[in-house]
Amino acid sequence: MSEARIVSDPAILLGKPAIRGTRVSVELILDELAGGATVEDLLRDYPFLAREDIQAALAYALAVLRADLVVPAPAGM
Repeated sequence: MSEARIVSDPAILLGKPAIRGTRVSVELILDELAGGATVEDLLRDYPFLAREDIQAALAYALAVLRADLVVPAPAGM
């Protein structure tokens, strides 16, 4: 399961979901991709990440959104 790559440890990044064995949060990956970075950019900038780590971060975010109550986005988004 891809989510095994994602961990949440209160001692690391205040418990934010992150790639196992790193201090790279799911939030950082999403922020970079939303800002226009490509998967290749992330792999170059964080050479210790694997493509599967980025895919796991996206799958984790999707699972959270599917399980959460969805509210309308603020105007202008």
